[in-house]
Amino acid sequence: MIAEQIRTILAQQARLTTEIASLKDHDDLYQAGMTSHASVNVMLSLESKFDIEFPDRMLKRSVFESVASIQAALAELIVS
Repeated sequence: MIAEQIRTILAQQARLTTEIASLKDHDDLYQAGMTSHASVNVMLSLESKFDIEFPDRMLKRSVFESVASIQAALAELIVS
C-alpha cells in the first residue's frame, strides 16, 4: 500500500518529533516536526522508491504537508 510506504519513508527521513504511527493521513507533518530540509530528504527518498521525479510545480510545502497530500501527488505522477 502506498500510504504505508510513504509512512516508512517519513519515519526514516522526516525527523518528526511525533511518532508517525500516531498521525492521521491529513495531519500536518510540519506541525509534527518536519523541517524544510527534512522534506527535501523525504522527496528524494520518494523519488528513488517510486522511480519518479517531482516536477517544479510540485516543489512546494503543500505537496509534502501530509501523508494524504504526498499520496495524491504520487498518484498523479505514477499514472502519468
